[in-house]
Amino acid sequence: MTALEPRFRLLLVEDEPTQRLMLERQLTRAGYIVDTAEDGEAALGKILEGGYQILITDWDMPGMDGPTLCKRVREANLKTYVYILLLTGHLNTDDVVEGLSAGADDYVRKPANQAELLARLSAGSRIVKLEQSLREANDKIQLLSITDSLANTYNRRFLNEQLVREVERSRRYGGALSAVMADLDRFKRINDERGHASGDEVLKLFADLSKSVIRPSDWIARYGGEEFVIVMPETDVNGAARAAEKIREACAAAPMALATGPLEVTASFGVAGLSLVPQSAESAAAQLLREADEALYDSKRDGRNRVVADAA
Repeated sequence: MTALEPRFRLLLVEDEPTQRLMLERQLTRAGYIVDTAEDGEAALGKILEGGYQILITDWDMPGMDGPTLCKRVREANLKTYVYILLLTGHLNTDDVVEGLSAGADDYVRKPANQAELLARLSAGSRIVKLEQSLREANDKIQLLSITDSLANTYNRRFLNEQLVREVERSRRYGGALSAVMADLDRFKRINDERGHASGDEVLKLFADLSKSVIRPSDWIARYGGEEFVIVMPETDVNGAARAAEKIREACAAAPMALATGPLEVTASFGVAGLSLVPQSAESAAAQLLREADEALYDSKRDGRNRVVADAA
């Protein structure tokens, strides 16, 4: 492990004090961040707390032995993968198979040769780094799949899925839930007169402005075109209408600074709250959006640049 490589956090489980101290010193000199445990129960508690990439455990320990610890770690379904190296004095093939079947990735026969131990840990570290890279790539793909890349908000797919979960959570805990539908006024004119690049800037700036006003628990999704939906958990219609009014005022207060020059932009808003009518979460989510859209239509009809809350 070179100085440029990440220092992996390692848990060493060994019940014999002298062996534990000797191995701890060897591993620390090799560049690992080493914690220790004296038995399987204590080790499992530390592993479940998270933060370890590598586990080295003795086979024979009082109470929970090494293979049992391996099995319990794998059953825990941890968020990140833990590479497990089993130290064993058991030399026959059946015992080795038992240890690997229990969840160990590799084993070293005791007494451990330092060069062999570090070589096997180096191989394990490569596996850990590969798993981390794959997990980060999957997280990025997942984020991209629910993000509107233009406005840097959630997209409609996320809205459709997450709003149902918000409805279920609101019903479970008895909290309010509101939705604000926002539409940029005369957006087609912006595209026609300033070009689509300026229209894209307006969408991004409006989304950024909205995010600066709403709470961390609220979230915004691009519904389509120049329409956005802001979902506000634990907020009744009156509270959501006040938040929408703050966004409206901020939007209308000053021209947006575009590459083509400043541009006055306004937006219209429709607000609705979760219905108490018994129905499926999917139907309730669809009704919430429909009522917010109807309120938005009233806002547009009444002259734009205003907030209309559903009266239901």
